[in-house]
Amino acid sequence: MPRDNFSDLMAFIAVARAGSFTRAAAQLQVSQPALSYTVRELEAKLGVRLLMRTSRSVAPTEAGQRLLDRLAPEFDEIEAEIVALSDLREMPVGTIRITAIDYAIRSTLWPKLVKFLPQYPDIKVELANEYASVDIVAQGYDAGVRFGEELAQDMISVRIGPDVRNTVVGAKAYFSKRAAPKMPHDLTEHACINLRLSTQGGLYEWEFSKGKRTVKARIDGPLVLNNAYDILEAAREGFGLAYLPEDMVEPFVVKGELVRVLDDWCPTWSGLHLYYPNRRQPSRAFTLLVDALRYNAEANLPSSI
Repeated sequence: MPRDNFSDLMAFIAVARAGSFTRAAAQLQVSQPALSYTVRELEAKLGVRLLMRTSRSVAPTEAGQRLLDRLAPEFDEIEAEIVALSDLREMPVGTIRITAIDYAIRSTLWPKLVKFLPQYPDIKVELANEYASVDIVAQGYDAGVRFGEELAQDMISVRIGPDVRNTVVGAKAYFSKRAAPKMPHDLTEHACINLRLSTQGGLYEWEFSKGKRTVKARIDGPLVLNNAYDILEAAREGFGLAYLPEDMVEPFVVKGELVRVLDDWCPTWSGLHLYYPNRRQPSRAFTLLVDALRYNAEANLPSSI
């Protein structure tokens, strides 16, 4: 096979792993029509259909799956060797793609990246804000961020933030017309601002705990949003109650704009963790970023007087 076909094979692997021409095109930084044409030309050269295309998804055919299983590991090895060579440079280089929710990006990733990126001008970081449960390998990400450290066996988990406590808040003006809820089930009588999850389009459940008792509250309200910070602004404007991380809302509680309720029912979650596959040799750039993001509990303790 001519060497020019290597790029075509890499394009096929990207589409097969992503399950989408659109997502693969974004990863490869090419247009979707150009990528579709490349794969069609490869199929014509090989004389066999590699991908099954529907209006909703793309999946490998039997021949495509065989080619994917055989070639993908080889291309991964080649990529790893190229990364290893780049690590011999005096300055680390590379692009690191991370998927995370907006709260993780603003509260944890961005404050550390502000200090990290100026030190390494040849390292690029791409942050994708999404609430979907993402297969980071298939989607071409180097890492993901989520709460908790329980992950699949083939993943490495690194804590990057302290434990997080959720809390229910509402505007002072909102409570001037309604009594504050005393129990989670009282929320059925209140306007609550829902968070729409990307995965299957479901709504985020408000979960509470007290002692050994755990309660998932049924809520409803005038707004459904897909961004935690939009929910915060809506709560500040008095549209209803919000269920958000404590550190997000605390400045507005201190100012008297927001009022906290159900404090004795609000749970604490294990902090944010960065996770990534353990089967790939990380680049020097990625290792440096992980070290920069790693949470140091002692460094976050208040200094003694």
